[in-house]
This record gives sequence, structure tokens and C-alpha cells, in this order.
Amino acid sequence: MAFVGHLVGTRIEHAAAASAGEAAALYMEAFLEPYVQELATDNELSPASVHGIDRLHNSTSLSKHIVSVKIWSADARILYSNDKSQLNQTFPHEEVARAMRGEIVTRLTPLGDDENHFEEDFDQPLYETYAPLRQFDTDRVLAVGEFYEQKHEIETLQQEVWAVISAATLAMLLLLFYIVRRGDLIIDRQQVALRKQMQEQEQLHRQNASLQQKITAANHEFARIGELTQRRLGADLHDGPAQLLTLILLRLDELSEWRPQPQPAAELDGDDALETIRGAAKDALRQVRNLSSGLALPELNDLSLTDELILAAHRHQQRTQSQVLLDIADLPEQMPPLHKIALYRFVEESLNNAFRHADGQGQRVSARCSNGLLTVEVCDSGPGFDPDTPINGTRGRSPLGLAGMRYRIESLGGSFKVDSSPGKGTRVSVQFEV
Repeated sequence: MAFVGHLVGTRIEHAAAASAGEAAALYMEAFLEPYVQELATDNELSPASVHGIDRLHNSTSLSKHIVSVKIWSADARILYSNDKSQLNQTFPHEEVARAMRGEIVTRLTPLGDDENHFEEDFDQPLYETYAPLRQFDTDRVLAVGEFYEQKHEIETLQQEVWAVISAATLAMLLLLFYIVRRGDLIIDRQQVALRKQMQEQEQLHRQNASLQQKITAANHEFARIGELTQRRLGADLHDGPAQLLTLILLRLDELSEWRPQPQPAAELDGDDALETIRGAAKDALRQVRNLSSGLALPELNDLSLTDELILAAHRHQQRTQSQVLLDIADLPEQMPPLHKIALYRFVEESLNNAFRHADGQGQRVSARCSNGLLTVEVCDSGPGFDPDTPINGTRGRSPLGLAGMRYRIESLGGSFKVDSSPGKGTRVSVQFEV
């Protein structure tokens, strides 16, 4: 608003200056030009002309506003002035030169000029107007007239403008105060409501955290029970069907030793049946032992995580006669037993998938721990697959195997990720916070 007031005041001042210049030019044309016509043939004003200008200035009502009059020659010499001490003095003046070219020049009186000592005694701002004085019936400029006009009306108008702007500013400030105050009250009410909602959400968060802890504990217990169940099944298979199959094989061996030699030709078919039974029993025993060894893990409590991963890779190499590259950095020494079992199962299942679906190409196990995050990856350079495409047939990754690994890892609070695309191999990774 101060800028607007200054701008309006400046515009008023400029408009008033232009108006004063036009009025002064008309005054000079009407009243002063008759006294300067003699300058067409002479370089000085006659005493009669000087006396006439003095009488004109003192007798008219313009003397209330016009405090001083000067007439300049073309060479910037003062031919007439209310201050008689300045007569015939020459001052370098750009405004006089411009007026001689036919321009009307209006400005505020500059303080300190040598030619303005008389006007400075009035101690008030004055408009200074320069206008050309022409010869009758021609455009020839004979001299330059200069008026000094008071500025009282402009100051009054500017004061009125500032009063209006001040009143408008005060009204705007009161309106803004009302708006801001009302907004402040609304914000206070909203803050109270938000604090109440935050308290309710904090209570819900505590309840959710408690439920999450219970779910995590239940998942851990489920994983523990599942692992115990697998161990019990492995033990039952080893101690039950495996022992019975072993007994069958022993009895078959006794029967083959008891049979007298040589055997009649008629009994050759019986020997073939005996060998078939023995082969089937051996295959069944081998499968039962494989199942029991897969369900019953080796003792992992005494192994470090690094040794456990090495063991999983070594057992896979022994079973499949394939090569597994290991890239294992510094890993934490202590891990919860369930986490160690989950990682062992993850590496075991992932390597089995790599051997089954990628023919063991580019099998690699990498593990590292950085910034409190344990990452274990199993990669291969096989044909790969699209994880987002439903899996059909025997060559794709087993959906149950991947789902089982994901559930086992996520039930312990870890994250499971499969990164694969056709022709670019497969990378399966898990992460745990340690």
C-alpha cells in the first residue's frame, strides 16, 4: 500500500506538473508574447515593456500562484526577472535550449542553482515551467518565458490520497486480522481433533503391534513344530519301513543262498521273480532313506551360518555330481535356530530347482551381511522363466516349492524375492534383519 500511495502521488505530481506547464504556456502566450515582439528587431526589452510585465504580474490574480517570472533570450541571458539583480546575467541552461526548439518543459525547482536564489527564499516547492514565446503570425521563437508556480494544491491532494490509502490499509489489516484469527481458531479445533485421532491411532498401533508379536510368535512356533514333524517323519521312515525293507532284503539273500545248485530249468522263472523283488526292495529302501535324510536335518546347532551354507552346497554336489560356486562374506556367528534351518532349507530347495530346471548350469550361492541386513542368494544360468506367468508342465519352477520357500522365510520376518526372465537365468534371494 505504501508503494501504491507513492505511485499515485507521483502520478498526481506528474499530471499536475503537466497541467501547470500547459496553463503557464497559455498564460505566456496570452500575456507575455505582446511584450516580446520587439525582440524581433532588438536584443533588449524596452523599459516600457518591463514596466508593463511588472504591472501585469502584480495586478492579476495569478500573482497568488505565480511567485516569479523570467524571460530568457536565445543565448540563455535573462532579459526580465522579478529579481532585478539577475537582469542581463547569463546561465548555462538546457531547459532554455529545449524551449527555444519549441518544447514546453516543467520541473520542480532544483535547490542550489545560481539562478534560483530569489525563488529559494519562498521556502516551498515550486513548479518551474519554460515555454517558447513566438513572433505574431509566425512560428519564430523570440524568447523563452519561465514561470515559478506554487505547489500547495498538489500537496493537499497528495495528503488526501495518503489519507484514503491509510484508511484502506487499516480496513484491509482489520479484515486480514479477522480472517487469520478465524483461521487460527479453526486450526486450533482441527489440532484438537487431530490429537484425538492420533491418540486413537496410537492405541490401535499398540494393539496391532501386540497382535503382530503374537502372529510372529505363532509363526515361529508353527515353523518349529513343522520342523519337529519333519524330523519325526524322517525318523519314523528310517526306523519303520526302512528297517522292514532291510529285513526283506536279508531274507531274500538267505533264500538265494539256501536254494541248492544247480537249479532246474523250470525254476528259472522263479529266480527272475526273486531278482525283480530284490531290485524293487532295494529301490524302495533307497527312496525311503533319501526321504528320511531329507526330512531329518543334520545337527545345525553346533554349526555357524557359514558352515551351514557350505554344508548345504557340499551335500548338493555329492547328490547331483554338479558344481556349486560359493561367494560367502563375513556372516554373523549367532543366528536363531529356526532362521538357520530356514536358510538351509532355502539353499537346499533352490539348488535342487537349479539342478532340475537348469541342469546345474552356473549354480552359485552368495551370502553377505551389510548394515544389519543378511542377504542370501542362489543363482543359475539356465533358461529362466517368467515369475508372473502361471506355471504349467514339468520344466517350470514348482509353484508349491516357491510358495513353500516364500512362506517359510516370510513367517520368520524375512523377505523373499524371485528375479528371472526367459533366457537370462534365475536368482532367488532372501533377506533377514540381524
